[in-house]
Amino acid sequence: MKNLIHRSLGLAMAAVLLAGATACNRSGAVGPDEKTPDGNPKKAKTPRPFARLFIQDLKTSSLNWADVRVSEKDEFTLDPLAAVDGFRALDAAKQKLVQMDESGGLVCVGVRDDEDGAFESGWVLVRSGVGYIDHGDHGHWTFKKKPSVADRRLDKNQGNPAHLYQYDGRFFLANDKLNGYTRIDPAKYEGADKDTPQFLGGGGGHITLAVVDDKVGYGCWIDGTGPNKGRVDVTPVGTGTKSEPVYSFHLPTGGIHGAITNSGKVFFAPADGVCWIEADTDLKLKPDQVKVRHVTLGKDGDKPRRTGAFVNHGHHVAFVTGKDANAALVLLNAKDAEPKPITIPLGVKKGTQAVTPVIAATPDDGKAYAFVFHDRVKDAEADDALEVVALDPNNDGDCSDAKVVKTLKVGRSAVDGHYGHHDMAFDADRRFGFFTNPGDGTVCVLSLKSLAVVARFNVGGTPAAVVACGSRETED
Repeated sequence: MKNLIHRSLGLAMAAVLLAGATACNRSGAVGPDEKTPDGNPKKAKTPRPFARLFIQDLKTSSLNWADVRVSEKDEFTLDPLAAVDGFRALDAAKQKLVQMDESGGLVCVGVRDDEDGAFESGWVLVRSGVGYIDHGDHGHWTFKKKPSVADRRLDKNQGNPAHLYQYDGRFFLANDKLNGYTRIDPAKYEGADKDTPQFLGGGGGHITLAVVDDKVGYGCWIDGTGPNKGRVDVTPVGTGTKSEPVYSFHLPTGGIHGAITNSGKVFFAPADGVCWIEADTDLKLKPDQVKVRHVTLGKDGDKPRRTGAFVNHGHHVAFVTGKDANAALVLLNAKDAEPKPITIPLGVKKGTQAVTPVIAATPDDGKAYAFVFHDRVKDAEADDALEVVALDPNNDGDCSDAKVVKTLKVGRSAVDGHYGHHDMAFDADRRFGFFTNPGDGTVCVLSLKSLAVVARFNVGGTPAAVVACGSRETED
């Protein structure tokens, strides 16, 4: 059946291109002339669920869900969007949904207000309703339950979060106005149980964060000048309901807008290049013993290149840097004693900007791709694009041969500050990606085999962040 999917995609793609937007509404139903062996009309089978999407609508500040389905002819359809049970309506004029992620069957989404947290901010945790039955050598996805709210904190005491992270299966939500972050453990939500979230002090302003082995957190300060310039707070994790920094150290430059951990190292994104340290999981160091290394990324004009956010791919850290013709995807091998940049030039056109890559590896051949959207800058007359980078074309574990393999024209973004960007998520088996076009009110399905769009759904509104849960539903 898996091979049948890929053999059929070429025909499905051709049909989509010929039919245009109307292809989104095809149900895969049996045609009127199809008969059973005894001459009776053949009864259409309801297409099976393939994945469950959770989609944020930027305009209405709402969270909706729908199942993507696939027919016996391998044609995709999308159920009508529906509200999540128990998800209370937000004030779209004052509140926005921020980052969103999934772990352990739970989807966590942050909520931010325009009054520095004084109106109502916090987080909502949703049970996806998607299950997995493990049979040892194989398993099955199920979509029998509807999504519903499992827990929430929405009030005037949550510190107006903007960034949500997932480390080792736990959620960490930065409470910007409280100079700290909240740890939420999905494993504590078995049955009717609920976690008691842990607040950890560390970081300040627009906090970015790395948590190593669920033992120590590195909370960053956004300040570009003054005493908190380049400050990073080091805090024990998992020790109780509250924890405070044990010590702090400073990077050479401030404006820290990204952090991540990989292979025992912690990487930071200050105003100049990338900095990294060896993780202190036992909290043995004193501030003056922290050795900060710097990786230069060159310059754009008279200013040093920087980045804003990282993603992991195995033992590599990936990010974008530079503008227009100088834009590039960069990889750092975190296992190297002194990581050096592997730079892949990107074809960014004037009026667009490359955003943080989304990475997926296919299950059959192990090919890994970085998907980099070129989002149109607000009010610019430019076409949005999706650039696809093969991270290890010869599959030898060395990404030095990474290269751009395809560029696709996509629907429009609706960028306004931190909001309105394209987003992309993948089914659990990493065979298809689902990406949003906020400015067009559409969601597209991308084959990771052909790197082609195979379906486009009109969902309306301003679809922004997206999370995908599960994969093709099957029977024993």
